[in-house]
Amino acid sequence: MLLNKQLVNQFIKYTVDMGEFDTLDAMYVQNKLIAILNAQGIEDVTIDSVSSMTPNEIAQLWIEEAVKTGAIEGELYNKEMIEAQILDLITPKPSTINNHFWQQHQEDPKLATDYFYKIAKRNHYVKEDAIAKNISYNVATDYGDIEITINLSKPEKDGKQIAKEKNATASAYPQCALCFENEGYIGSVLQAARTNHRIIRMNLGGNEWGFQYSPYAYFNEHSIVLSRTHEPMEINQQTFENLVAFVQQFPHYFIGSNADIPIVGGSILSHNHYQAGRHEFPMDRATTKETFKLTSFPDIEATTLKWPMSVIRLKSKNSEQLIKAATYVMDQWNNYSDSSVDIKAYSDDGTRHHTVTPIVRYNNDQYEIDIVLRDNQTSTEYPDGIFHPHQDVQHIKKENIGLIEVMGTAILPGRLKSELADVKNYLLGKTNNDLGPHKQWADTMAQNYKIDSNNIDDIIDREVGLKFNRVLADAGVFKDDEQGNNAFKQFLNVL
Repeated sequence: MLLNKQLVNQFIKYTVDMGEFDTLDAMYVQNKLIAILNAQGIEDVTIDSVSSMTPNEIAQLWIEEAVKTGAIEGELYNKEMIEAQILDLITPKPSTINNHFWQQHQEDPKLATDYFYKIAKRNHYVKEDAIAKNISYNVATDYGDIEITINLSKPEKDGKQIAKEKNATASAYPQCALCFENEGYIGSVLQAARTNHRIIRMNLGGNEWGFQYSPYAYFNEHSIVLSRTHEPMEINQQTFENLVAFVQQFPHYFIGSNADIPIVGGSILSHNHYQAGRHEFPMDRATTKETFKLTSFPDIEATTLKWPMSVIRLKSKNSEQLIKAATYVMDQWNNYSDSSVDIKAYSDDGTRHHTVTPIVRYNNDQYEIDIVLRDNQTSTEYPDGIFHPHQDVQHIKKENIGLIEVMGTAILPGRLKSELADVKNYLLGKTNNDLGPHKQWADTMAQNYKIDSNNIDDIIDREVGLKFNRVLADAGVFKDDEQGNNAFKQFLNVL
């Protein structure tokens, strides 16, 4: 394989304009590209519109050609490793990015995040092209509009890669996908390529934390805030202090944490981290259900929300008092039981079942903390979790309900794209394919609607939204009915 001279020269120009290189480094960069792509040299063949190609477009062209000619292996993980190495050449060093980020931050925090996000998109760490494949729409419910997303962004692995993964030896370095050691890491068949990955260093609560963007974003400027040390997730007063400290530095972003125990927690409980971004979620717009007073914190504005899950919202301009109030609410909940609604703080063996999903934002010149009450008990009737999506909605969503779903944005599995197409064809009488777990749902829709080709898509979209609304209701500890509302009031009386 030979690299086209025009493309090489254009890419070298990008490394000078965007990265750390000078025009005197041209030959060095050229040879780096030859080595990364296992090429034999350069050829001088004219290509039209080279100047309009982005760095990533050039990289993808080279990778495709390298696979075709056998210069590199074609498994997904290897192509991603090659891509990251190529685009690392247009990415400034971590120290350069950190220095410029904090210089921009002194002028305006938005300028700092805009700068860093632009780099993450430009070097294809944030994969905008893949994210654009996701299916997303809003559905009106009794709790306002909720957001439905079917996640199609992550590419599928082929059989050869799956076989290699099976036979590969796991490495203890980096310890997990969130460790700082991923910055610049080449990757492997088992670990993601991160050569073009950068982390902003920041101080939260007197400790070093990192700030990075998510490659496959679920919302606008989806970012991860991660602990420098590899330590388990834990929700405590320090969590609230860290979340508020982040918002004080970046008031245009919200930040929240997944819960810290299984079933109601996130997918990575082994490394303490939060999620942040520049997005208004459906729960942000939820209306007030009830206003109440915290006896020990009379100056804190406290309300519950009209929402399928059980949420307490605290507001104040005094961040210190707000943190103490949030900690008090969490501590009371972690030790609260009510057998009338199956709420139990601890098992007889001392196993803890209660925690919270906290969210912090700065809104209308004051701080807001949303405290979502969680309980991870299981039972004979609900072995997956009493406050987890129940069996009859798991054909739509059976995974843990984490931070993003709590706030009203469904992250549904990619399998639904083809499965919902089968449901559509079934309802239109075009097929008799086995719908599996969707069969009863489809038959119910057929009974409840007069379906034709003009309204079928709207009906299925709406019904998926209503299913997700049920998912959230299943995860709510105090149900939005007479018994649940009365039980919730009993807990508020404790506060």
